[in-house]
Amino acid sequence: MAAPRYSITVYTGDRLHAGTDAKVRIILHDEFGNASPTKTLDNRRRNDFERGRGDSFEMSETEIGHLNPGGKLVKIELWRNRSWFGGYWFVDRIEIENKVSREKFVFPIFRWIKAKFHYHVNHLDTSLPQKEEHKDQREMELAAKRKTYQFDQKVPGGPVQVKTLPLDEQFSFAHKWDLQKLKLRLVSRVLWKRLRASREWTSLSDLDTIYDEVTKDSGNDMFNKPKGADKWKNDVHFGLQRVAGLNNCTIEVVKEIPHKFPVRDELLGTLLGGLTIAEAISRKRLFICDLEILDGLPVKKDFVLCSPIGLFFVNAENQLMPVAIQLFQEPGPENPIFTPDIHPLTWALVKMWYNNADAAHHQALTHLGMTHLLMEGITIATHRNLSQSHPIFKLLAPHFLYILAINSRGLKVLISDGGWVDKTMNFGKKGLFALIVKSYERWRMDIDGTLPKDLERRGFPKLDDGGIILPGYHFRDDALLVHDAICKYVKSYVELYYPSPNDLEGDNEIQSWAEELVKPRQSSNGGVGILGVPGNGKITTHEQLEQILTCIIFTCSISHGSANFPQYEEYGVPANYPGLLRGKPPNNTKTVTTEREILNCLPDRPTTLNIMIVTKLLSNKGTKSLGDFEVQYIFDPDAFKILEEFKTDLQGISQEIKRRNSARNQPYTYMDPEVIPNSISI
Repeated sequence: MAAPRYSITVYTGDRLHAGTDAKVRIILHDEFGNASPTKTLDNRRRNDFERGRGDSFEMSETEIGHLNPGGKLVKIELWRNRSWFGGYWFVDRIEIENKVSREKFVFPIFRWIKAKFHYHVNHLDTSLPQKEEHKDQREMELAAKRKTYQFDQKVPGGPVQVKTLPLDEQFSFAHKWDLQKLKLRLVSRVLWKRLRASREWTSLSDLDTIYDEVTKDSGNDMFNKPKGADKWKNDVHFGLQRVAGLNNCTIEVVKEIPHKFPVRDELLGTLLGGLTIAEAISRKRLFICDLEILDGLPVKKDFVLCSPIGLFFVNAENQLMPVAIQLFQEPGPENPIFTPDIHPLTWALVKMWYNNADAAHHQALTHLGMTHLLMEGITIATHRNLSQSHPIFKLLAPHFLYILAINSRGLKVLISDGGWVDKTMNFGKKGLFALIVKSYERWRMDIDGTLPKDLERRGFPKLDDGGIILPGYHFRDDALLVHDAICKYVKSYVELYYPSPNDLEGDNEIQSWAEELVKPRQSSNGGVGILGVPGNGKITTHEQLEQILTCIIFTCSISHGSANFPQYEEYGVPANYPGLLRGKPPNNTKTVTTEREILNCLPDRPTTLNIMIVTKLLSNKGTKSLGDFEVQYIFDPDAFKILEEFKTDLQGISQEIKRRNSARNQPYTYMDPEVIPNSISI
């Protein structure tokens, strides 16, 4: 038997229907223009090309034909016949090893291989369209992707979503995030408790018993007592929720007190540590959160959603303290300004109504609207316009993993008519989407989607020579470290493939992509409709492309991670961060609130269990850590070196954040790169 000259390993994708029983054939091409005879890839007595598996085949000395044994392989041809079984076949990559020189050649495929079509794939398969050797094949594949990835606008004026979930975007068998099954499994552990327990709470201390009861009855400690359980009445904790909680993007440095919020020195008294309002402003120790975007939203029948304004002060201990809250936008006798000097349970109830509004802002915008749905539109546009051979596609693809699948399933389970949002939030599905539509008319990629610019707009310049504004803003401090690392990674990558601006302008795929990002949203023939995209649809500089790419990677990892993974710790305590409150908010500063009145406002036991179950599910990490990709798309050695430098930078950041957390009174772990996932997969 002739000795093997090459070992050919074919990696079939781990996707639904990825395997095939078809006859597969291959031709190898070397750098001297020589080609091997056709080789049929078949191992006798073995079922080859099964889903999620690698299959190896040997090519002997007598099978290589005119190939130069010492030459490098530069291209392969790959095709298959029709098959009665396994009519689809998705290939991740093909690796070929020269058994004599031990040199390896990688041919990334990442394609569904159609029957009887000869695919030409170059070594490393990474090229700009203007440098593509097989232009007709590339254009044909892009045309097919545009038919597969079609836009649909399911909510009038709302974000674009995929019309039909493509086959290769569905969860693999290895991916276990089936929301409905997971939810049912969790529900089954506590269902009898829901049926037997009293629906209403008997006392404030009763709130703490639910975690031990559920743990005892289910035999599982997954429903741990959330961190907010013992702190929901604490003002220091309430302040931390603005800067190290779920919704860290609303706080601003006060430049002047708005007319609609007529707070005065005599009202605040000693709450500013002996300073006047003007003095606190000049020293940058006064901060405001204005949720005016919630004003006028539709809400469920018999429910109320506030649009509050909160005023916060950094005290001598560098703690961010609430000093005044107005629950609606227009001041008046029925809408007073509350301070911590009022009755303690009334003040606690005011903070609960503030957090109820903050929760609406968080779920609709910070979480769903500006991560899940915004990135879904960008994911679709990327598939429609960038070939899988495009280097920018390879950069972004790991961060789009499972996003279309989780959105498709999540919207059906959580945001359907009568679904989780309708049952557990004051504004329900209708109000949630109304808020998203409203926000899409304001959100800009170059400001809201660019962390340093967003912070600067809110009064937190990145370089602050006068000292740190707002110590304890852990999200800002840690997120900037990761943002800078992403910027560096993206900049090096872009400069590798675009040595000059002419390369950018000559890239018709990246220009079509940029144009579709800004094109107004419509049901079928529109675009993503994003405001403030650098270049406004025509990319002419490295900086424009780098800013767009940094925003996308940052949003899929940092923005989503910070808005998603603390959910159980916050929402899991109904009084701490209530998605739903019943009754009416306080409207008189002299009101003496009773414990029973607070309990009557809280969601009942079954609703609380529903909130606990879903937020616990959503708080689970779905993919690997940032930089550790589930699927490797980058094989170009120069690009791979840039990726390795990114990983090294992230390791250093992880160590620095761990060091910071060791000195913090309340650690903030959600920006640690070990905790941050690559993509929006849950």
